[in-house]
Amino acid sequence: MKILLYLEGEKLLNKSGIGNAILHQERALDLIGIEYTTNPNDNYDIAHINTYGPKSFFLMKKVKKQGKKLIYHGHSTKEDFRNSFIGSNTLAPLVGRYLTYLYKQADLVVTPTEYSKSLISGYGVKCPILPISNGIDLSKYVKDESKEEKFRQHFNINDNEKVVICAGLYFHRKGLDDFVKVAEKFPDVRFIWFGYSDPYTIPKEMRRIVNGDHPKNVEFPGYIKGDIYQGAMTGSDVFFFPSYEETEGIVVLEALASRQNVVLRDIPVFEDWLDDTQVSKGKNNEEFAERIQGILDGEINKKDEGYKVAESKSIDIVAQELADAYKQVINL
Repeated sequence: MKILLYLEGEKLLNKSGIGNAILHQERALDLIGIEYTTNPNDNYDIAHINTYGPKSFFLMKKVKKQGKKLIYHGHSTKEDFRNSFIGSNTLAPLVGRYLTYLYKQADLVVTPTEYSKSLISGYGVKCPILPISNGIDLSKYVKDESKEEKFRQHFNINDNEKVVICAGLYFHRKGLDDFVKVAEKFPDVRFIWFGYSDPYTIPKEMRRIVNGDHPKNVEFPGYIKGDIYQGAMTGSDVFFFPSYEETEGIVVLEALASRQNVVLRDIPVFEDWLDDTQVSKGKNNEEFAERIQGILDGEINKKDEGYKVAESKSIDIVAQELADAYKQVINL
């Protein structure tokens, strides 16, 4: 059995959750010894398509014509397309119909959570829909003093400074404006947002915030990965993720794997796999500030319980779940 892992627009998506997800898929197949290719011109038995552009569309058509098996990865929904790029709310119904068409062509849809499964099922998709986490490589997020020192040096962080971080694109959906509003309540705490979006693709309000209309304690350093980012995950004081809509949230898994205290918006995607013993949830900025203050004061510490969630979604477990999915499809 040989799998085609397909990602269209790799250079564009390598800073996104989908870009990270396909790296996890490659790592998973390496772990369990299933042969794969990323070249659609190679021979393969199952096409596992992760993207939705024109090349993905025509590949899907080719796969169906050849009678090969097709898995579509349900990373995206019309719900998480809203409140992102310029014009996204207007286009969301059209995007929803297009995604529905693509997912209906599949022999199996893989999607990260029960929540995203429920959304896709609600579109009228009748093929099997299997929730499999994007997974997390726990080894990358082990506490490492050298990585934490790189993080502190990069941002000139003093020993007595408190730091709250987030990671994501510059979207309202990600809660970027709420991140800034909460930061205003903590003028002596540094708030750092990791991530980047082309300023020409995001609404004026988000562009204005990133370009300088924010408190002095908020920083937008752009897209940073590797040692500095991993050092930030383990070496900061809080991971604050006020997103309004996700299909899973890979950065949340990264924070949990880092044994970090996590503050999240209380939204449906987290209901069935994260509870109040593992993370701190809030419904508004006042509750977010209250949870963050409790962590900074040492009154809240959910690191160990949160880490257990990351362990349950480790890449080796996900690898076996993917292998089972491929076997299920090949036998259809």
